Amino acid sequence: MEILFNGVQAVSGAIWGVPTVAVMMCIGAVLTVQNRFLQFRHTRLWLHETMGQALHPEKRGAGITRAQALATALAGTMGVGNIAGVAAALSCGGPGALFWMWGSALFGMMIKYAETVLAVRYRRADGPHRWVGGPMEVLEDGLHCPALAICFAAFCVMASFGMGNMTQANAVAQAMQKGFHIAPAVSAACCAAVLAVVIFGGLGRIAHVAEALIPVLTVLYCVGGVAVIALHIDRLVPCLAQVVSEAFSLRAAAGGTMAAAMRYGFSHGIFSNEAGLGSSAMVYAAAEDARPVEQGFWGIFEVFADTIVVCTITGFAILTSGVSLAGETGAALTIAAFETTFGRAGGQFIAASIALFAFASMLGWAYYGERGATRLGGSIPVYRVLFAASALLGGMLRLELVWGISEIFNGLMSVPNLIAVVCLAPQVRAETDRWFAQREQPALPPFVPGENRP
Repeated sequence: MEILFNGVQAVSGAIWGVPTVAVMMCIGAVLTVQNRFLQFRHTRLWLHETMGQALHPEKRGAGITRAQALATALAGTMGVGNIAGVAAALSCGGPGALFWMWGSALFGMMIKYAETVLAVRYRRADGPHRWVGGPMEVLEDGLHCPALAICFAAFCVMASFGMGNMTQANAVAQAMQKGFHIAPAVSAACCAAVLAVVIFGGLGRIAHVAEALIPVLTVLYCVGGVAVIALHIDRLVPCLAQVVSEAFSLRAAAGGTMAAAMRYGFSHGIFSNEAGLGSSAMVYAAAEDARPVEQGFWGIFEVFADTIVVCTITGFAILTSGVSLAGETGAALTIAAFETTFGRAGGQFIAASIALFAFASMLGWAYYGERGATRLGGSIPVYRVLFAASALLGGMLRLELVWGISEIFNGLMSVPNLIAVVCLAPQVRAETDRWFAQREQPALPPFVPGENRP
């Protein structure tokens, strides 16, 4: 078992090493240039097309709305990585890691945008008011490579059981034990039962639960984090200066060198927002009234909300609180930071936040894994039973080995997805140009899924 564990860790480290992260960032930089720095030049536009539209409820149809698609996508990304992952990045890479997390998000926005545009462009009708799309359809219909589509589906199913389920269920159990002294077996059983009730209702029920849970949970967590920062506001500017200086420091300080800050900042940023994995593109393509570029804006906003907003609040709450980065790590470090302001209640607040964010991640990944299982010819009811059962098992195991295996399949998911994004990048540029041209000249024909393709 020790040999297996070391082997898995070695493979995981190789897959998520500096070369992989560098390739992802290069792809994001190229897409940024190809699309004329869209995420920077048109910030006000994509914020209006997302947050502005969210303030005006969409007409409910038989399918899910774009806001529900965003909530479901955020449910899949806003998990343990936003709380424990940020703390781990700071512990291993020092304060400068936060700067490179921002970098991963700024370029990750365009990767998420591109994979979402392609997912909607190549989505298929799956019955009245039902759509399916994502990397599998893009690989098969856009790149004409069904073998890669099958590979993606297999990796997605495995990742859904690992990173999307068992690790999250374990986080729920550990958080409830640490914060409220609830036995892991009890937490795991409750988590599995509630999870089964939700996922057996299909994407519609998952979207409704995510829509109700994610906005409230995110706002509450952000308010708590801002309160910690506000009580130590005199340390904010020095901490910001430290983040920038340590990001380019060649000496070992507060956890690591510039190389360590870059490695852990980029990798944990990618793990947090999942840009490049192609996962959330599947749920964006399922939105009833989705259009490629407009839905791509929601993908940009997802990365912005996940990393630029939530991860930044977590990072500065830790840094301004004054807790030592050389002491606790992961969730324990974030708990220690909140306890400086709220005492034991702060620890319980973080424990509950971890549990709810982790459960929300399981909901998003249940849909992703279900799509992969369907592509492989599997039974949806059987997959749902196994998914719920895995949550029960995951909450009661030590999952160091599963973490490593999950990271491997997450990394493998990104390979076929990024191949499609790179090969079809000109189509992303064409769709973007078409949308802006139509915005200036409304007489141009609108996009129709399945049509307007080369």
